[in-house]
Amino acid sequence: MTSRRLSHLLDQVLEASVVGSFTSIGPAVRSHLDHWEPLNRVEGKNIVITGATSGLGLKAAELLVGLGANVHLVGRNETKLNGVVSDLQASAERNGGGAKGYVCDLSLLGATKRLVSELQAAVPELHVLIHNAGALLADYTETSEGIEQTLAVHVLSPEVLTRGLVHELEAGHGQVITMTSGGMYSERFNLETLAMKPSAYKGTVAYARAKRAQTLLTRKWNEDFGSLGISAHLVHPGWADTPGVDESLPVFSKVMGPLLRSPKQGVDTLVWLATTDPKSREAGRLWLDRKPRSMHKLRRTTLTESQEAIAVQALHHWCTEQIDHALKGQGSAS
Repeated sequence: MTSRRLSHLLDQVLEASVVGSFTSIGPAVRSHLDHWEPLNRVEGKNIVITGATSGLGLKAAELLVGLGANVHLVGRNETKLNGVVSDLQASAERNGGGAKGYVCDLSLLGATKRLVSELQAAVPELHVLIHNAGALLADYTETSEGIEQTLAVHVLSPEVLTRGLVHELEAGHGQVITMTSGGMYSERFNLETLAMKPSAYKGTVAYARAKRAQTLLTRKWNEDFGSLGISAHLVHPGWADTPGVDESLPVFSKVMGPLLRSPKQGVDTLVWLATTDPKSREAGRLWLDRKPRSMHKLRRTTLTESQEAIAVQALHHWCTEQIDHALKGQGSAS
């Protein structure tokens, strides 16, 4: 058996085991099997990261600034955001990049639309847009715009941000990268059950359904903007040790703690995607440990090609209606 075939076999064994694939075992083994190259430097590249003040978003920002990128960090807490940007300035100066912060509560679509205007003025050429902001809530929470918060943050706000920055992404031959989660593997997309009612709300289910919806958004973005030189991808961080996991899933965090990935391991594939030529890979795939992976692990969550095509269009129309309603009086979303 050749070394390449052996590497592939061992990778598939890890992937089938789930625990071996998603924990720190995955990158530890795969980085040696596949002889991972060091991350590329990206001087002069403009990269936007949402949810960039803690956890995986913060680690990605640190690595990208260290690689020479001009990183535009989006965070909800102004004090925290300013502190992070200040901390990154020294690295930015050493490495020829930059760090700039933008305050935005991505659960509010009006705020996201204002963020679009800020970024349009500041970043005429956008090379990478990273949707990393997340929310896993214990209780049903409706925003002041009348939208359940999980859907606002994971589905509607990324739609507003991506479509609002299309011209900047086209100018930068950019890519859109969405941070997903293993939670999506438990859910089959169904528009009728996407928005959960308060009486039946379960935070982990709402989160998983929103993450599944992101796979359809990614397909739609590639369909609509691929001809402009824009590509969209999904990345799975594995099970990483972050403040969000500790807070939202304390039992899981305690049980799996010794095996959880470090934040650096969790964002390696994200940063690798952001610093390599998107033309070298097929758009619309889900990536983990620098390789494309299946969007499904359970047969019951899989749609046929025709069902998915219909679902993609239905989700797009639903998003448009929700966004237009939320922004009524502020101007419609593009």
